[in-house]
Amino acid sequence: MTTTSASSSLKPSGQRVPYHPPTRSRDRARAAFNSRILTWLAIGIFLFLYLPIIVLVIYSFSGARNVGVWAGFSTRWYAELLGDRALIAAFRVSLWVAVWSTLIATVLGTLAALALERYRFFGRLTFDTALYLPIIIPDIVMALSTLLFFVTFAVPLSRYTILVTHVAFNIAFVAVVVRARLAEMDSSLEEAAADLGANAWTAFRRVTLPILMPGIVSGALLAFTLSLDDFVITFFVAGPGSTTLPVRVYSMIKFGVTPEVNAISTLMLAGSTVLVVISLLLQRR
Repeated sequence: MTTTSASSSLKPSGQRVPYHPPTRSRDRARAAFNSRILTWLAIGIFLFLYLPIIVLVIYSFSGARNVGVWAGFSTRWYAELLGDRALIAAFRVSLWVAVWSTLIATVLGTLAALALERYRFFGRLTFDTALYLPIIIPDIVMALSTLLFFVTFAVPLSRYTILVTHVAFNIAFVAVVVRARLAEMDSSLEEAAADLGANAWTAFRRVTLPILMPGIVSGALLAFTLSLDDFVITFFVAGPGSTTLPVRVYSMIKFGVTPEVNAISTLMLAGSTVLVVISLLLQRR
């Protein structure tokens, strides 16, 4: 009786003791556990994806002829690449296809993005669906379909068939990037230009095009990267004398992986990474 009265006298009158349900502590513990699990899972996925690439880059600077054997730092295999005429010829074909397909796909993709975003016309939904099919369908399906198309119309396989095929799938990627940029644009800017006396072409050249330019350039860089690195589609539609760099590297691997393959793969990885980073930076502007 005395203990009860003493403990009650220590509590202010009318004040309630806060109640903490036990489920809160369990939820916190579960959230912390899930956070740790997801963190280690993400680290494991990144290691699984990028650790082989890091190993390839490291061994491309090895002086040993055998792959996987470290014999000291050396740039010997990068120097030998410059003397490989077949590899240089394949790089020239890849560069030719990538440059021209990027130019054509950038113009057509930008026009397609403007048409889909600004205008309403008959068959717009069908055109929109068909435009994005190259992004959705597997590469092997597109490779077979384009090969059958060229065979049906008796078109000889050459670097020009590679160019047409690369333009076909690059248009979709350019249109996606430019359309995303166009959706964020304030249409009142063009209306203000029209109020100031500018015609449609002047408003597009002075207002719309400068605003869309970061998206257009990033889409072009993405198209250039995809064209330069493509293997599956190019392998099916390439003809004699039109071997691209990825196809050439594949033919080299069939005779055994050499440090020279590691070196050219490292250069392709570095070039693609730089282009993709520039594209992402331009999209954020």
